[in-house]
Amino acid sequence: MTRMRTRFVVLHVAVLALLVVLGVRLYQVQVVRGQQYVAKATETRTRAVMVPALRGQILDSTGRPLVRNLTRLVVSVDRTQLERMPRGGQDVLEKLSAVLGTPVTKLRERLRSCGPGVSRPCWTGSPYQPIPVDDRVTQREALTILERQEEFPGVTAEVQALRDYPGGSDASQVLGYLQPVTQEELEKRQGLKTSFSGVDLVGRDGLEAVYDHQLRGTPGLRRVQVDRMGKAIGVEQQVAPVAGDTLITSIDARVQSIVEKALADAMKKAPQADGAAGVVLDARNSRVIAMASMPSYDPRVWTGGISEKEYQTLLSEKAGKPLVSRAIKGTFAPGSTFKVSSVSAMVADGYPLNGTYDCPGSYMVGARAFNNFRGIGLGPMNLHTALVKSCDTIFYRAAYEMWQRDGGMQPKATAKDPMAAMARAYGFGKLTGVDLVGESPGRIPDRFWKKELWAATRKTNCNRAKTGYPEVKDAGRAAFLKQLAYENCLEGFQWRPGDAANFSIGQGDVLVTPLQLANAYAALVGDGKLRSPRIGWALMRPDGSSSKIIESPVIGKLPIDKKTRDYIRNALSEVASDGTAAGAFGGFPMDVVRIGGKTGTAEVYGKQDTSWFASFAPTKNPRFVVVAMVSQGGMGGSAAAPAVRQIYEGIYGLNKQPAALPAGRPAEHLPVIGPDGTVKR
Repeated sequence: MTRMRTRFVVLHVAVLALLVVLGVRLYQVQVVRGQQYVAKATETRTRAVMVPALRGQILDSTGRPLVRNLTRLVVSVDRTQLERMPRGGQDVLEKLSAVLGTPVTKLRERLRSCGPGVSRPCWTGSPYQPIPVDDRVTQREALTILERQEEFPGVTAEVQALRDYPGGSDASQVLGYLQPVTQEELEKRQGLKTSFSGVDLVGRDGLEAVYDHQLRGTPGLRRVQVDRMGKAIGVEQQVAPVAGDTLITSIDARVQSIVEKALADAMKKAPQADGAAGVVLDARNSRVIAMASMPSYDPRVWTGGISEKEYQTLLSEKAGKPLVSRAIKGTFAPGSTFKVSSVSAMVADGYPLNGTYDCPGSYMVGARAFNNFRGIGLGPMNLHTALVKSCDTIFYRAAYEMWQRDGGMQPKATAKDPMAAMARAYGFGKLTGVDLVGESPGRIPDRFWKKELWAATRKTNCNRAKTGYPEVKDAGRAAFLKQLAYENCLEGFQWRPGDAANFSIGQGDVLVTPLQLANAYAALVGDGKLRSPRIGWALMRPDGSSSKIIESPVIGKLPIDKKTRDYIRNALSEVASDGTAAGAFGGFPMDVVRIGGKTGTAEVYGKQDTSWFASFAPTKNPRFVVVAMVSQGGMGGSAAAPAVRQIYEGIYGLNKQPAALPAGRPAEHLPVIGPDGTVKR
């Protein structure tokens, strides 16, 4: 009984002690520090919000939009804030799912970071920026989120600008696309972190990447007062964003569409074709009027996030790698279109411009016979006719003689390699410097390249010389490859006479891009100066108040005089009417506009020939250079030349169709943009 009473006393004392402590604490909170907590509960806080700038448009040479902005309501989620919530913000996502009608699993997919083993959709940008989860939100959905912000912490709904492409897939590889800024870019790219609004995208390819800084503009700043629940109750300070510049290009949207269609038609007519490219340059300054690559794709696939299936399709061999521009990244043997360089090399090396040369059906280069096309001999002719009729043996002989003068298999220390030197002067084997990313330099092989290749492949060749090619089912082919490996193992470093002969007609190891070839022809039929092509023409403020012209810089000069250039141009002026492209241009009104050019048929082992046609018009005063290439298209006159004809008919309005350029020349003056941002003309 006594023990029981003692326990009750202790319990009473403990309860009284707790009540005293609670009373003291309540006194401190309500009386001593009451005013302080009242102030805390009602105080406002200031948050700094970066306001994204409107990205600049990309227009064609007459002011037509190639890339413009559309505004949409976008819901974004701050993943960092979400991860600090209970259950990783699952409750918030469930509420957001109910509003948007999107399953929570789909929202989670869009919030996860891309990486090895993570398929799209996923987030490629910085984890510290808001991640868009829906860019097609209705006003009702947005208001639901904004009015009940306390239920959606870390979730925002705001109007954002999204890119739109009026031309669909036209010039998709030229224009490029946008993707979220990565954390690595924020750390490494100078000036990006300070100008980053938190929702900006950056150019990943094409013009969007090259002119990203100018197009992106400068974000604004808004200091917002918010209460303890995070609701905005006032704006303390606001600095308006500065919209990005408008990029005026030299592309003509109408000509671009014509080129796209011509290439698509060429591939349909050659079912085995697996790709094509076309380039239209201004012959006076190497500005790009049109540039297309097939297969193509619709750049709108990037808007709002791309699925894994769509992304893999853009990169797949089966789909033809539509993300890759064959015009600047694809390298192909140029075939006879390359002979303009070889003729120039012959003249520069002392061969008479007006001399007579024999064109036999075959010519012995060392111990091997090199045949003319179909082994047909054409008899004596001058270089003019050699270009028109595309005689190969004249060039084989000249290349072999040059090779011998350089010392043959034991080259002189002062070997000149006239053909390779001239090719480089034409701009082959190096970047043109066009204002696009990912350009290929192509390849101009010579003695030094052969040594480097031998050093890199000698071990493999020596092994193959012993083991052979058991995986090759064709016994004759396997034996040939084994013998070739043996020869390359022993003396693969040597520049053989056959290498020189193949080089002279644009075969063997010579590789060029369609843009390189077009640029070389522009220098040849223009003023003899080699320029770095430009697609950007000017950067202009959105209200047209100021502009900055983008020049096409001169990067070289052809080492041949005007007499030689005119001679070659006059010869090429007969190819479409009386030469190897006559079939493709039958019935073309040469009296209205005369077309000059050169066909090319490049052999590719195991595949159909690559079809080329490099051209210019009008022949007397060239304003356009047009080059088309159809991979596995067959002969130059059967696939590429008809495509080029179709392009010229569209440019000049022939064959009962409206003229894309009624004046017969590219735009010469920039479009006028008014203070309200509209294009006046």
